[in-house]
Amino acid sequence: MNKEHTEKHRNNSTFWVIVQKEFSDYISSWRIIILLAIILLTCVGSLYTAVTTIQDAIDANESAEEIGRSSYLFLQLFTTSDGTLPSFITFVGFLGPLLGIALGFDAINSERNKGTLSRLMAQPIPRDYVINGKFVAALLLSSLLFFTLGLLVMSMGMLILGIPPTLEEFFRIVFFLISCIVYIAFWLNLSILFSVIFRQAATSALSSIAVWLFFSVFYTMIINLIAKPLLNNDSITTVEQAVGRQEFVLNLLRLSPNYLFSEATTTLLSPTVRSLGPLTMEQTVGAVASPLPLSQSLLLIWPQLTGMIAATMICFVIAYILFMRQEIRAN
Repeated sequence: MNKEHTEKHRNNSTFWVIVQKEFSDYISSWRIIILLAIILLTCVGSLYTAVTTIQDAIDANESAEEIGRSSYLFLQLFTTSDGTLPSFITFVGFLGPLLGIALGFDAINSERNKGTLSRLMAQPIPRDYVINGKFVAALLLSSLLFFTLGLLVMSMGMLILGIPPTLEEFFRIVFFLISCIVYIAFWLNLSILFSVIFRQAATSALSSIAVWLFFSVFYTMIINLIAKPLLNNDSITTVEQAVGRQEFVLNLLRLSPNYLFSEATTTLLSPTVRSLGPLTMEQTVGAVASPLPLSQSLLLIWPQLTGMIAATMICFVIAYILFMRQEIRAN
């Protein structure tokens, strides 16, 4: 029993040594440092525009009472923009995938090309520790970055606005940051998958960026082309048919991780969002126009979070199986 415990402790120590080594490599990489600096600067810029916009609205007489009654002023720091710079949530949706791709596109093939992978496998280290350690180190770096940014936004908001966030606002921001990490984890695992499949780092990077561009730009265009004849008023005869077609189009859009992330974060940071699908007049009659509590917002976005987690796990499992079956030889 003591021997098994000692062996398990030694394996755990070995795994975390690999994680620490990969984490230090990421921190010391100029590619990652430059990208982290860009994300930090853009988020600080979006915070500045949000704060100035909120202050201008509070100073205006016609908006002071309305904003003063708002119990979700802190959430507006992440969603408000004056038009000069996008909001914090927009920057995260754009730069988050780039961070995940930058962390994973050469995770395996660079080790293979440099010959360090075969030397590492010559040691008494389980093979899965390599890919698992790279994923955990990159995920730790992403989590550290975004939770730091989230706390920075909250602290700057308290200093500038002079009010603290409510408990519900704090938990909404925490769940928003968790959603960001899950979203980045998908792109991280996708880029790791391409790094296992392709031997050249440039090929895996271009493949990851191509998938990102497809879902960011072209996928919505394709769905709009499909939806145009489906949602034509001349071809719809009943309300049920109209609702069914709109739900079909929404389900097609939800095949995109970008759209799932947008729905989840918008619902978390905008409590006034009460539904993510089409509603009939019968469903809206008698509804009270009030913000949703946090528990109801989480129930509303649970399918979106589950979809992002499932896509992340699928990419990781495929990369894991391919890596475990690959033959590794020294050049």
